[in-house]
Amino acid sequence: MSIGERSEVSVTEPPLLRLRGISKRFGAIQALEEIELEVHRGEVVALLGDNGAGKSTLIRVIAGVDPADEGVMEWKGQKVEIKSPRHAQDLGIATVHQNLALCDGLDITENLFLGWERRRRGLPGRLLRLLDKGGMRMEARRHLDALAIQVPDVRASLSSLSAGQRQAVAISRVLLGEPKVVLFDEPTAALGVQQAAHVLDLVDELRDQGIGVILISHHMGDVKAVADRAAVLRLGRNNGLFNVQTTPQDRIISSIIGVSKDR
Repeated sequence: MSIGERSEVSVTEPPLLRLRGISKRFGAIQALEEIELEVHRGEVVALLGDNGAGKSTLIRVIAGVDPADEGVMEWKGQKVEIKSPRHAQDLGIATVHQNLALCDGLDITENLFLGWERRRRGLPGRLLRLLDKGGMRMEARRHLDALAIQVPDVRASLSSLSAGQRQAVAISRVLLGEPKVVLFDEPTAALGVQQAAHVLDLVDELRDQGIGVILISHHMGDVKAVADRAAVLRLGRNNGLFNVQTTPQDRIISSIIGVSKDR
């Protein structure tokens, strides 16, 4: 799908997610001030900014971890108030946090279904509350194979996996909930070149599936590889919105460091 095709979708459909005038304060600190942002179906929006710009705070607002103090959030054109992570998940907003939120003491399948465990059918499931471990393993294998995620065995402990494999498992886990928008907080920060490339391939796959993506990254190479638009924050405010494919990289960097406020 080309950028032109995605632009056509945005004309005929409301954005999956739109933020208008979002502000957030922590005591005397104004973390976000009147933020505007939107993401459409099948679009990757890079969220850029220096340390302290407000990127992670904005992700937490969208994910329902720290609800906004002011402003309007719209989901598929309808006003919503996202007051908890569960509410965000129920709407169709999933988050892959920088710390991955996985458990080393569990195996791959147990991590994928953590909080979404499947129980056996009939009396064993209803009365004895026995888990359908075999069914979850089969589904985990199908799910990972569909995303071309290479792991030795879905019964392998998470602690035995590489950093790239863990990141892939975290991404796979959020996709089990069939989200419409996925938020990534520095997904390639701790990865090598090959592992990072695979994660970016997964981001491309999400776009191809019509999922909207918001990607926090400090790596302009990653941004150029997968993003359609780049939204720059500086000191908690909007400081630029750019078409990644047509805007010179130095212009985007200038907006990040505060030299330019061109939009």
